[in-house]
Amino acid sequence: MLSRSILLRKATALASPRIRCQVIRAPLQPVLWSRLASTVVKVPPMAESISEGTLKQFSKQVGDYVEVDEEIATIETDKIDVSVNATEAGTITELLVKEEDTVTVGQDLAKIDTDASSSGGGGEKKEQGTSEPKDSASKDQETSSQPSGGQEKEGPKESAPKQEAKEQSKGQSKEQPKEQPKESAPKEPTPSKSEPAKQEKKPTPPPPQPKKTEKPKGQEGPEPWNREERRVKMNRMRLRIAERLKQAQNTAASLSTFQEVDMSGLIDFRKKFKDEYLKKTGVKLGFMSAFAKACVLAMKDIPTINAGIEGPNGGDTIVYHDYVDISVAVATEKGLTTPVVRNVESMGMLDIERAIGDLGKKARDNKLTIEDLAGGTFTISNGGVFGSMMSTPIINPPQSAVLGLHAIFERAVPINGKIEIRPMMNITLTYDHRLIDGREAATFLVKVKEFVQDPARMLLG
Repeated sequence: MLSRSILLRKATALASPRIRCQVIRAPLQPVLWSRLASTVVKVPPMAESISEGTLKQFSKQVGDYVEVDEEIATIETDKIDVSVNATEAGTITELLVKEEDTVTVGQDLAKIDTDASSSGGGGEKKEQGTSEPKDSASKDQETSSQPSGGQEKEGPKESAPKQEAKEQSKGQSKEQPKEQPKESAPKEPTPSKSEPAKQEKKPTPPPPQPKKTEKPKGQEGPEPWNREERRVKMNRMRLRIAERLKQAQNTAASLSTFQEVDMSGLIDFRKKFKDEYLKKTGVKLGFMSAFAKACVLAMKDIPTINAGIEGPNGGDTIVYHDYVDISVAVATEKGLTTPVVRNVESMGMLDIERAIGDLGKKARDNKLTIEDLAGGTFTISNGGVFGSMMSTPIINPPQSAVLGLHAIFERAVPINGKIEIRPMMNITLTYDHRLIDGREAATFLVKVKEFVQDPARMLLG
């Protein structure tokens, strides 16, 4: 298509012969087309059940250069934090939302100029750096691009100050030829007698002492017991946890049963093989894998422990699972998460321990994905790591049961008619009484106890 200027010139040329000649003689000016190649970063898809989140922070600001797949923002959802990465390399030109704003999947977050390079400012700096020597050279030296006449005109202006400086230096050297040797060893000026008296009258002020209300360095948060109040908005994960727990209490008919487990056999088993398998596999053998394996074996006889209830109005359908995916409760700074170890029925104790360790590390490093949290047919919560002696954990719907582990304490217990000191642990099974009867729950917990007290029984199944 012809540009507007060309059309106007053609129309004008048809108006009169005189203007036609002027237009034809006028040089054509090139039409400059400028195009700014840019891309828009959008909120990525997070999960089927998550459509929105809260933009917690921008890790990059306007003017920062980003590479492809480099993180530019973090979105907090009900379950995890989602990273927003740059789709193309370039410089961020505009942020379209603010921190703490609610964003939805597909919403525009930032604009990136893809024409910019990582050394965008470097080229300009280099040009400026190279231009300075040229300028200085043009003043002091005669170049082929600069006529000599221009330098002759500037010559007297530059030489005049130099001549005046030379005359002044000569005059000073003639006037003070004899004083120079005396000044070769300069002495510090001696203060007058009145000056020390003034200095003595004004002593240096002492350094300011910290007030009693000031906190020591490194201490964060308000001073305790100061009768102040703070209101902090709950993050999305905490709100979701509260919603789910309240839903479980309102829906499930929860009931708990308890057992005492003598941990002597498992402790001896762990001491015997811990160092050996740590050197071979790099996996530190713990107690969680033994309880997980014991639960899988007990579920063979009581499959309803691994079942769930689904449907409207609290559920009207029982779902039996032919696999065991165990959710492991992990405490993080933002709240309780339950990453899932899948297909536990086909894993050995070392494999279970390795998977639990990997998920725990990802949870603490805030690197869990939606896939790590999805699903789960049974939950194990280990409150013993915090010293808990007894608790009744809450069911994680749509599951029907959760096993609670607690701290190990030495107690006096009767063994074959004698009183002995044994390391004992209380374990709890909270179950949904709509699906699981008391007989099934008690039988399951007794079987878990027997497997853990004698780990060799787990080899026999």
